[in-house]
Amino acid sequence: MTIRLAAFSLLALTVPAAFQPAAAQIGGNGSFADRFAAHAPITQRISGPTLKGTVTVVGDIVRIGDLVENAGAAANVAIFRAPDLGQTGRVAVERVIEAVLPHEIVDLETRGLTEVVVTRASATVTPKDIEARITQALAGRQRNTDAANLTLTFDAEARPFHIEPGTELRIARMTFDPRGGRFDVLFERPGNRNLIRFTGTYAETFEAVVLTRPIAANEALRASDVTVVRRPKAEFQGNIITAPEQAVGLAPRRAMRSGDLLRQNDLGKAELVARNDNVTITFQVPGITLTMRGKAIEGGAQGDTISVLNVQSKRTIQATVAGPGHVVVTATSLVSITPATTAPRLAAQTTGRTNPTTQPHARAE
Repeated sequence: MTIRLAAFSLLALTVPAAFQPAAAQIGGNGSFADRFAAHAPITQRISGPTLKGTVTVVGDIVRIGDLVENAGAAANVAIFRAPDLGQTGRVAVERVIEAVLPHEIVDLETRGLTEVVVTRASATVTPKDIEARITQALAGRQRNTDAANLTLTFDAEARPFHIEPGTELRIARMTFDPRGGRFDVLFERPGNRNLIRFTGTYAETFEAVVLTRPIAANEALRASDVTVVRRPKAEFQGNIITAPEQAVGLAPRRAMRSGDLLRQNDLGKAELVARNDNVTITFQVPGITLTMRGKAIEGGAQGDTISVLNVQSKRTIQATVAGPGHVVVTATSLVSITPATTAPRLAAQTTGRTNPTTQPHARAE
């Protein structure tokens, strides 16, 4: 982008109208050095002016002081028009020298530069900024409406644009239809007569948790399996899960698809033991731990009490699910640790013994 020269009617001299290649501006009688010398009386020279390589300007005017350090009294003299907001332009050093010479800037130290890069400062308004501004305005004109719960759909893609730094975007006009959910907004850019228009639809929504991938029944959900989306308020029900932590660790009672909305009655604790699973039964009392093989008669999640068959004694016991394929019984439970045919022999071995120091044997059943 080229930087245009400003045309100022109040200036005592005529400033070139636009940046052009240096050769096109230097022409005429005499060399550039001769013209430079003609405008440089020894008594009026300013010492120490130095050209800058890159500059950032605020506003649509470039002044001598923006381009030249130690410009003295001429620093506030406007010589060029700035690029558009947020844009960058380049100007040849010869053009700068030619523009400042009439203002007694001589002996300019160029530091070997061939061009100066000029950027127009700006603040960027993003699509999110636009959406937030519109939702706040809509919520402010409707009762019992929270801007955070409004979702916009633009008729055309909202693109970022630039405004002057330190200014705020202002709505010049807004119309909306609560029944149809349509909006029409005109934004006014500070310092710029251009109006920017956005149209589209809006709807009141709520946050809901959905699946990010297909999930099988009884498969425990991980944090990566769920995400939060916004759904129309008309779909809201009291049992809908609205926060990921309410779902993580639980399992669907049925197979579900990616994008399915999660409800509380869809989920339960994941079964660690399924019906007819082979399990390990652990019976533990102080100083003694016994393990045996079993078969789950019913399924259960962590901490559930289920019926388990002791395959050695063929007896059914109650056990607590401790992990996948693992159940435990409490010290007060009676567990068959030996076949039923050996129980009388164990009982006979304890008959008639009266040694008070011997602990009575608990007969296994």
